[in-house]
Amino acid sequence: MTGVGKGQGGTARSTGRGGRFDGFSLAAEGAAIEGDLDASKLPRVNDQLAAESGGADLHYRIAGSTGSVLNPALEISLSGSVPLICQRCLQAFDWAVEQRTLVLLARDESELARLDEDDPDHEVILADAPLDIETLVEDELLLTLPFAPLCPDDVCPALRKDDAAQAGSADRSSPFDALAAWRTGQPPKTQR
Repeated sequence: MTGVGKGQGGTARSTGRGGRFDGFSLAAEGAAIEGDLDASKLPRVNDQLAAESGGADLHYRIAGSTGSVLNPALEISLSGSVPLICQRCLQAFDWAVEQRTLVLLARDESELARLDEDDPDHEVILADAPLDIETLVEDELLLTLPFAPLCPDDVCPALRKDDAAQAGSADRSSPFDALAAWRTGQPPKTQR
């Protein structure tokens, strides 16, 4: 799907891969493009995902608007989950993706530099040629992924093992307990 919705606030659906659009037209019309894609098919993201986890379905929405000071902008939203490897337990887990970013559009390099300086709170991209849906989604996802993914503390097997090991060591007596008992004349503690 490469088109955009007609009229103010129109929405075009896009499924699968690919698709190019004019960012300035989308912004001027206040239209949106949305669809679903498999994040594991994105080449720069694939090597960061858990290998044997299958697909990673993401829903995206790219909505045109006017950003700060009436600059043309795109709001890029991602939702879904991707399989990552926990750096603590080395197990795969689903990491929730909920990302929304406003990206300002520049017509040329000088406008890009000016917008970047004038509005440091927003990303600015050069949109002098048609924009690629997949590239925009991939860029946003890469910026969203954690550097060192960790599964939630309450489900991480590594934390449960650590807790069990600490509990087990608290229950055991020290080999020096018998020596201390001998020195003090107390009976030695017995292991449970």
